[in-house]
Amino acid sequence: MALPQKILFPPEKICMDWQQRQRAGAGLYNLGNTCFLNSVLRCLTYTPPLANYLLSREHSDSCCQQGFCMMCIMEVHVNDALSTSACAIQPRAIINALSWHFTLGVQEDAHDLLRCTVTAMQRACLAGSSAWDISSQYTTIVHQIFGGFLRSRVMCCSCKAVSDSYKAFLDVPLDIKGHGGSPQRQLPGSHGQLLLSVWARAFPPAQSTPFSPLQAASSVAASLEDFVKPERLAGENSFRCSRCGKKVTALKRFTIDRMPRAHTLCLKRFDFSSKKIGKFVQYPQYLDLRPYMSQGAAEPPLYTLYAVLVHSGGSSQAGHYFCYTKFYACVVQEKPCSSSPHVLAFL
Repeated sequence: MALPQKILFPPEKICMDWQQRQRAGAGLYNLGNTCFLNSVLRCLTYTPPLANYLLSREHSDSCCQQGFCMMCIMEVHVNDALSTSACAIQPRAIINALSWHFTLGVQEDAHDLLRCTVTAMQRACLAGSSAWDISSQYTTIVHQIFGGFLRSRVMCCSCKAVSDSYKAFLDVPLDIKGHGGSPQRQLPGSHGQLLLSVWARAFPPAQSTPFSPLQAASSVAASLEDFVKPERLAGENSFRCSRCGKKVTALKRFTIDRMPRAHTLCLKRFDFSSKKIGKFVQYPQYLDLRPYMSQGAAEPPLYTLYAVLVHSGGSSQAGHYFCYTKFYACVVQEKPCSSSPHVLAFL
């Protein structure tokens, strides 16, 4: 990709650790099937580089937008949530701001809302900067925190010619439908230690249930391997090779070319009919993405899990959302239920 003509936010100003010692913030009232929104807000509020920026009020000090600005709204919310002495607050400003995206009182897919919110923040950061080249638009504070780039490489099976293209992303959706697993059998293992400790708090012995947070199922590693697995392009899907001058059989492969600072993985829990794929997916506390990177890409960091967003129920329009977020050495949790992770966030 071409170098940006302008850096819209200096990367050296992004702090990955909490800059101010904060108390665990206020909870959020459920205002009528708004648990999906509350869970998304909690995950964003406890993303340290984003929270640091919003707590500084740097955006509102320089914002010149008239009317709706998602960054200004999130700035007010994060400051309220982390500074109030109240046990819980009502996120009405966020609900009003996003009312065009969902209907109040109706359950929605939390990942859709997460993507909508982060995209709206990205657009807010680009207000007045839309004339900049596309590479410059990827240098906002939002894209530098959540954004990365995928490389799509197509290789002709005849002449071995290679064609590369790049696509920006704010999260990575992972297919889990093709993997085995049952939500009823228990899986011993070394992964998920953070969730194990949280589950112990969420379900003390007197309230224990037969559900285990680590059950026999597919894994994030298996889904990532499928994500970067080469796809054969043949028949009607043949690739037109410029060197061969005709349609040929080719191999297409996605790899992660540039890593985000905060890496969000969405497990595709719902099919086209909104029915849920309910099996549990084994996931690590530490995520090594080197096997899924483009050759020659910068060495990625070892990511640490900091937020888990969970759905309990049979479809995206029903059930309950809740989340676990890591805050310093503590875990901030919404009301726990027995279910499976939908969104995983790593720093």
